[in-house]
Amino acid sequence: MTTWQNILKKSITTPDRLSGLPRAESIRLAEVCRTYPMRINPYYLELIQKTGRPLWRQAVPDMLELSDTAGVEDPLDEENLSPVPNLVHKYPDRVLFLVCSECAVYCRFCTRKRKVGRPEMVISDTTIDQGLAYIRKTPAVREVLLSGGDPLLLSDHRLERILAALAAIPTVETVRIGTRVPCTLPMRITPELVTVLRKYHPLYINTHFNHPAELTPEAKQACALLADSGIPMGNQTVLLKGVNDEPGIMQELFLGLLRFRVKPYYLFQADLTRGTDHFRTPIATGLAIMRSLIGRISGMAVPTFALDAPGGGGKIPLTPDYITSQDNDCLKFVNYQGKTCVYPDCGIG
Repeated sequence: MTTWQNILKKSITTPDRLSGLPRAESIRLAEVCRTYPMRINPYYLELIQKTGRPLWRQAVPDMLELSDTAGVEDPLDEENLSPVPNLVHKYPDRVLFLVCSECAVYCRFCTRKRKVGRPEMVISDTTIDQGLAYIRKTPAVREVLLSGGDPLLLSDHRLERILAALAAIPTVETVRIGTRVPCTLPMRITPELVTVLRKYHPLYINTHFNHPAELTPEAKQACALLADSGIPMGNQTVLLKGVNDEPGIMQELFLGLLRFRVKPYYLFQADLTRGTDHFRTPIATGLAIMRSLIGRISGMAVPTFALDAPGGGGKIPLTPDYITSQDNDCLKFVNYQGKTCVYPDCGIG
């Protein structure tokens, strides 16, 4: 068993193993875990102990998860967009292929909270083969996004089997892997894993850091191994109340990601998932954060702020409004400093 597998095996899965948590509280939180499982591996647990609330909220159960009446089980309508089990075909030219049911840490805000880490999420050789068969017979699919759970918790051998099968489909042009392990279990990114991944270019990785405290030396090394292998990396951050809903935190995070050679890709409004309402901020919070970033830091460090429309409507970009007026002769707007600017002859009419 490898180092990362040993670390994962030592994960805590019950609240009574959290140091300093009163017994009465751990008993209450055990009720949450019966519905929404808990897993915190030793690496991430140490980060929680060093950092406190922002990382605690992401990983430790909360009684509010059971009293959420605003969210729905499947806010993105993934089950109704699944022509075969564990494959979501929402956009015409790409599919989401769920290939692993586990994560290194079970995030409390997870979109697939309804099934990740639970018996409801059954992934097997049969479901993998069904997904591959669907992709083969659907030539419109040019891109495959591997997700789960976390695909990088698969063994190198099992992951390579899937990548090789996708590479053998002539109509598949690119593969993306959505993974949080560079953040939550960076020692999983081994030279052996990278040797497998680099065989299957063009391959992209979108990872998931939410707070500057997650930008550790171990995470930097993991990202360097991937970047040095020629894998372009992006990051998808979720806007979370009490975690990162402040401009200064986001600026530090996004600039830090660039130093790790990871491009901030999306900042997501939290999905309307049942059990996560206590994480959601007003959309105005995200727009204010974007306004604080645009023009003040490198555009390379500025992600797209977006929400995933309920009911499978897809991603909707959300941008601060800079335009003040528009007519046949000119466009008037304010710049990032709040100064009024005019762009003449904009060709309208």
